[in-house]
Amino acid sequence: MIEKKFDNINLFIFPTREEMGKKAADDAEICINKLLKNKSEINCVFAAAPSQNDFLAELVTRNIEWNRINAFHMDEYVGFNIGHKNSFNYFLSNAIFSKVPFKSVNLIDGSKKDEDKRYASLLKNINIDITFMGIGENGHIAFNDPWVADFKDKKSVKIVKLDETCRMQQVHDGCFATIDDVPKEALTLTIPKLFSSNHIFCIVPTEKKHEATIKTLKGEISETCPASILRLHEDAKMYIDEACAGNLL
Repeated sequence: MIEKKFDNINLFIFPTREEMGKKAADDAEICINKLLKNKSEINCVFAAAPSQNDFLAELVTRNIEWNRINAFHMDEYVGFNIGHKNSFNYFLSNAIFSKVPFKSVNLIDGSKKDEDKRYASLLKNINIDITFMGIGENGHIAFNDPWVADFKDKKSVKIVKLDETCRMQQVHDGCFATIDDVPKEALTLTIPKLFSSNHIFCIVPTEKKHEATIKTLKGEISETCPASILRLHEDAKMYIDEACAGNLL
């Protein structure tokens, strides 16, 4: 493992994504259990993407009092209901939500009118303790792509249009067969809401994320690379594999 620091981001680089996922889960377990020593329950937000597979597979095996954790997720396609096979709620239900006994699991139903307002109301009066996220090929976090990202967004959840670059990533990830299958709109937690989390774990494997990772760590802190704001967070950890690291080694 190689450790580096970029502003406030603590970066950990591993030879393989399996080692990356294990270390991220180890650190998450420590963080969760430390929080639960001082709080009766905590709130965690999860990302739904293949980049999270290794981490989530490890996390569900950890010794954690899941019945003291409220689970949320950070985005969903407009039009996809609970259980839709290509939805993020379905992905997370299979990867973690159905595998451990959370106190509550709060799913986004993309098929419902005003779902952005309903989900925003759920988040209004809670503090997010931990967010587990990735970074998109264009530097997005959740569905805050560069063309809709707003570091001072007044909303906590909003509906956004997805452009071709963002939608093609879903094809690259194997989530859809063609770009025509990918919805053109999604609900997303906004950047200020994600940034408000007390702790952020960012898991980013594969060479496809190299350019976005470089921009995140070394580029200008701006909405042109939304993930760059993580460099200003008080506790942000990033876990990548050597394929993603490239010339960072």
